[in-house]
Amino acid sequence: MKTEAFVAQTARWPAQGRHILAQFDADSVVVYQAYRPSIGNHAAAHHDFLGGGFSLDRMSWIKPNFLWMMYRCGWAQKDGQEVVLAMTIQRTAFDMILAAAVPSSHDPRRYATSEDWQLAVQRSDVRLQWDPDHGPSGEPLARRAIQLGLRGATLAQYAKPWIVNIEDITPFVREQHLAFQRGGTSALVTPREDVYPCEATTAQQLGIDSE
Repeated sequence: MKTEAFVAQTARWPAQGRHILAQFDADSVVVYQAYRPSIGNHAAAHHDFLGGGFSLDRMSWIKPNFLWMMYRCGWAQKDGQEVVLAMTIQRTAFDMILAAAVPSSHDPRRYATSEDWQLAVQRSDVRLQWDPDHGPSGEPLARRAIQLGLRGATLAQYAKPWIVNIEDITPFVREQHLAFQRGGTSALVTPREDVYPCEATTAQQLGIDSE
């Protein structure tokens, strides 16, 4: 996992709008999840989610944005979210997930009727949610962050075949939370993230802003 000073990254991130911030290269993308120790420790040890209490029968949400994950899990302090994992998955798989994503609520710009949207929901294994992004202290920002819910065959593929690596980054999370508490944003280091370049059709479907 590549890291960089938080203040250096904020200078190049969009201040508002819908954007996917992620760590990626030509072949892979990093996404985050937080679990109770029984699931998180098993996944980190075996580099998959086949066991440890992980369920393939319910939706599982992935987040490519580190600080949104920190807001959601309280910097690994919330009950049931004490182990934070960084999953490196195939970039082709991430692109397929994005292309299949259907909003978790009716978007009239994409679906003419509620019935059209409901039919798309039934046919897709991927849910899309845009939520306010959050800063290190949990404050909501004007920029929106994406999270993606996986189920069915897509979740089964994510659970092992699409995974390149799983890293338990809980010690890093706790270290940087303490650094932020003591020294503020100037002391904070986070995973390096940039705006993810989606294919044009997918970007339009997701409602991603161009600037």
